[in-house]
Amino acid sequence: MKPQDLIVFEDDDLVALNKPSGLLSIPDRAGKDPSLKELLQQVYPAVFTIHRLDRETSGLILFAKNAEAHKHFSQQFEGRKTVKIYNGLVMGSVPELSGSIDAPIAENMVKRGTMLIHRRGKQALTDFNVLKDFKIYSWMEFRIHTGRTHQIRIHAKEIGHPLAVDTIYGDGKPLYLSSFKPKFNLSKEHLEERPLLNRLALHASRLKIEAPEGHWLELEAPLHKDLKATLQQLEKMKK
Repeated sequence: MKPQDLIVFEDDDLVALNKPSGLLSIPDRAGKDPSLKELLQQVYPAVFTIHRLDRETSGLILFAKNAEAHKHFSQQFEGRKTVKIYNGLVMGSVPELSGSIDAPIAENMVKRGTMLIHRRGKQALTDFNVLKDFKIYSWMEFRIHTGRTHQIRIHAKEIGHPLAVDTIYGDGKPLYLSSFKPKFNLSKEHLEERPLLNRLALHASRLKIEAPEGHWLELEAPLHKDLKATLQQLEKMKK
């Protein structure tokens, strides 16, 4: 994988990429699997982490190209001045077309590496809009005002509509065309059906952030093929 193929915006201070699902943002403690930062370091003399995405989440992620830019952009994330928009496919039909989820998130002390809603947690606020209701699934837009670990995933679960193919907070089952297409027939070339979507249905779509010069950057990462194909098939079913 070439990091150049993932770049959606670049200038002297910043490089923005469209991260695939399954790729780490930065190296983990084990250090066995490749990360996006390590790939970038093969191309750029200096790369600074501004923020992260979950391994399973695809979409827009930013890295600074110098220390001054790193400080400038990191302070905006810490001060909650950035506008962060995600898209996700959730289970079921969401009755409220828009709303906010204000529920504190804490680490699960029993199951390490996971989070839960708890009064001892840190404040977490997520706005949501239903963009398409496919009845069995809903295509959503989320804006997060805080950046808690697994925030959208656990807030989606909190309202009773976990993200599709979420192995921690949902059922984790891959999404197959046969599950919602009544007259589905497997082609002769294939012995078994391949899933339409076999990863977390969450994508960091858009981000608005102020550049060091004072103007606002509005960045966008297109959907990857698997999510785009899933939405196309759901649209066909709806018709």
